[in-house]
Amino acid sequence: METGYETILYEVGERIARITLNRPEARNALSDGMIDELLDAFARAGADDAVRVIVLTGAGDRAFCAGADLGGLGRAQRDGRPVADPEAIRASAPYRLFTAFPALGKPIIARLAGHAVAGGLGLAAACDLVVAAEDVKLGTPEAGVGLWPMMIMAIINRNVPPKQAFKLYYTGRRITAAEGRDIGLVTDVVPRAELDAHVDDLARAIAAKSPLGLRKGREAFFAIEGRPLEDQVAHLLGELVELAGSEDAKEGISAFLEGRDPHFQGR
Repeated sequence: METGYETILYEVGERIARITLNRPEARNALSDGMIDELLDAFARAGADDAVRVIVLTGAGDRAFCAGADLGGLGRAQRDGRPVADPEAIRASAPYRLFTAFPALGKPIIARLAGHAVAGGLGLAAACDLVVAAEDVKLGTPEAGVGLWPMMIMAIINRNVPPKQAFKLYYTGRRITAAEGRDIGLVTDVVPRAELDAHVDDLARAIAAKSPLGLRKGREAFFAIEGRPLEDQVAHLLGELVELAGSEDAKEGISAFLEGRDPHFQGR
């Protein structure tokens, strides 16, 4: 277990990097310091060839993440920081966090043993896959305190149909993990006792795939977003041709034809 961080835990095993938000006394709320440490952990996992999958979770079973530290937000406003200035926005911790996910380079799974609300829900939704215990609740309560889920709306709107998104935002009602799965926020819902085994099995299954194929496919997924169909097809064809010539693709095809497990090297 990595002890060099103050607000998160980091460990690597079985080709999986496990990152834990470790402020259970604050329901794992996102402080600027925690975001800086998360970004550092993401960079470490991305650069480590021994890591093929990232699992993000929160300490304890009370909360995955309760969102932004509102006390820190209030201090930022009282300090008179130019929060509407474009340069200040791009330098802010929340901006750097949520824009980092497409560039991670490796699959990331959110493991929800506790509730995910406000920015915490955005953090979970920013992950590629979300596995939740069946008693977990999700919600966007910002409107109830005179705010709006501005930052995470960019993430949630990519996962949820518009009318379901508005219902979340307007009412602030906490929905069940099963409801979250029905509208596209959650991948799998499992009994609490099966959560760790399910996440581990999923992470191991992904880690067995070609790291090069996963990285190139993930990059292509984000690269074609919002582009015309013709541009998407042209981009994807070029990526397929390049990937088909890789050592991993040749090994995968040979293993399939020979009836054995492939041994991918990420090349």
